[in-house]
Amino acid sequence: MSNEKPDFFSNKVLGHPAGLFVLFFTEMWERFSYYGMRSILVIFLTASIVGDNAGWGWDTSAALSLLGTYALFVYLTPIVGGYLADTKIGYRMAVVIGALLMTLGHAAMAFETPTALYIGITFLILGNGFFKPNMTSIISKMYEGFDEKKDGAYNIFYMGVNAGAFLGIMLCGWVGERVGWSYGFGLAGIFMFLGMLQFYFAQPLFGNIGDKPVQKDVNNPKIQDEIEVDKNGVKIKRNPFLPIDYILTGIFIISALVFIINDPLNKIGGIDTLNFTVFGITDSLFFALLAAIAFLVLLVVRIPRYSQIERDRMIAFAIFCILTVFFWAAFEQAAGSMPIYIRDFTSRVLEGSAATTFKIVDFLVTVVPLVIITYVLGKLFQKTRKKIGLSNVILAVSFIIVWAIVGYKLFIEFSSSESEVPITWFGILNSLFIIMFAPLFTKWWDSKYNPPASVKYFLGLFLLGLGFAFLAFGAMNVPLGAETAKLSMAWVVLAYLFHTLGELCLSPMGLSYLSKLIPARMIAFMFGVYYVAIAIGNKLAHYVGGDMSKIVEQSGLSWFFLIFTIVPIAFGVLALILHPVLKRLMHGVH
Repeated sequence: MSNEKPDFFSNKVLGHPAGLFVLFFTEMWERFSYYGMRSILVIFLTASIVGDNAGWGWDTSAALSLLGTYALFVYLTPIVGGYLADTKIGYRMAVVIGALLMTLGHAAMAFETPTALYIGITFLILGNGFFKPNMTSIISKMYEGFDEKKDGAYNIFYMGVNAGAFLGIMLCGWVGERVGWSYGFGLAGIFMFLGMLQFYFAQPLFGNIGDKPVQKDVNNPKIQDEIEVDKNGVKIKRNPFLPIDYILTGIFIISALVFIINDPLNKIGGIDTLNFTVFGITDSLFFALLAAIAFLVLLVVRIPRYSQIERDRMIAFAIFCILTVFFWAAFEQAAGSMPIYIRDFTSRVLEGSAATTFKIVDFLVTVVPLVIITYVLGKLFQKTRKKIGLSNVILAVSFIIVWAIVGYKLFIEFSSSESEVPITWFGILNSLFIIMFAPLFTKWWDSKYNPPASVKYFLGLFLLGLGFAFLAFGAMNVPLGAETAKLSMAWVVLAYLFHTLGELCLSPMGLSYLSKLIPARMIAFMFGVYYVAIAIGNKLAHYVGGDMSKIVEQSGLSWFFLIFTIVPIAFGVLALILHPVLKRLMHGVH
């Protein structure tokens, strides 16, 4: 195969290479399957074991323990998957393997048996590790030499992310709740499979981008020189791992695995093998704390060994990672405790004009984005019908299925005089608000009023906490220990609005500051640190959320959401207080 790089911009769709839109739709179907499955998992697990669409009747702590462990591994396995793609199998093959594994995972979950559930989640975790890091790697390679186009490319790509989340929650959620849970899980698998085939048969568009990497000769003196000298000819102070680094890493991994594995074993299966008390700390929480301490000590021991500027910037980024943990620990209630709140404590049955208004709104937010995406699909077909005809046929079939389900859904809803808003419907608000407000935030960040990092983190955490304040305020009059209530849906809508605004302030900042603060040769290590922070936040979210029933019974529903109001706002204020320190540590990086 020729090493000459093809001219991707010779075959453009809306000003960008056609290959970008193949990646757009592949990512869209993966996000469709991920968010579609996640939107119904907790509701299915905790639903009553009797009724027309019975669930498994799990308690909240068991369901959220499983979700938390799954979400944690979703952010850890890409570290391994990215390494294997970089060094062994190539980006494109990694994407295909990941998509196939996730297809098998969704298919297994459709059987609705405990064994199939655990097998399915395992496949989803492994598949995600191969898939997640390598889509953006292909884009990065495709746009080498066209840096001015990269921002626009990533904006288009992340529109695919949000489009997939939007459609997946809407369709898998509606099918799962209205038709049957198996059909909801199965639908996620169908579109993951179609997405894999569409990507596989579109390979001619990518040339040699993402091929299996050529092994380098590490004994070559020139390679060694490149490792030790940067592009300006300045010698790099290397920082190899010392025995203490390996010991601390081992303590962290072993302790974390003990907690991660024991938590669902204990809460789901009642298995107490590792559930003993240490220093008065029970439920293997001791191992979680030991893992956290080992990880922090590793950073404290390792980071000072870098040169001063590198050390200071890495400390600043480590502080951002700690703030990130607490952001996701609250934000991810959207996948755990909030669906339970919506199901049990929210009035979702509408009649008369209210029902009609909702049907019209639902029609518009469903059809308008789908029309826009279908228009992009048509543009892609015009440019690539000869080169990747089979891929386009598969993509067309996918959209015919989507339009058929949407048409059936709307027909059923408009045929009824009343309307019960699905529990999962509220999940689409996050993607909808991102699509609405992301351009405004982009303009803000590009203007002269672009705030410093500490202010962005403050705004993200403050707005997130404010969203939970609406839920806490709305639940003020719910009696202590109540299992049901009929609260206004407006509180949920406001919560999702402010959570999304907070996300737009903070979430994109992590990878942005990673690229600005960390030298290229250390990005892999700190990328791992950042993903560990998000993983811990996800697990912490559902570990605390799993105590929802206990907290509601003892202190009330309002107090439960007040916790997620106070903690993020407190850490947001801490970010502001640390502004002078962070500014000094960042050494001119804005």
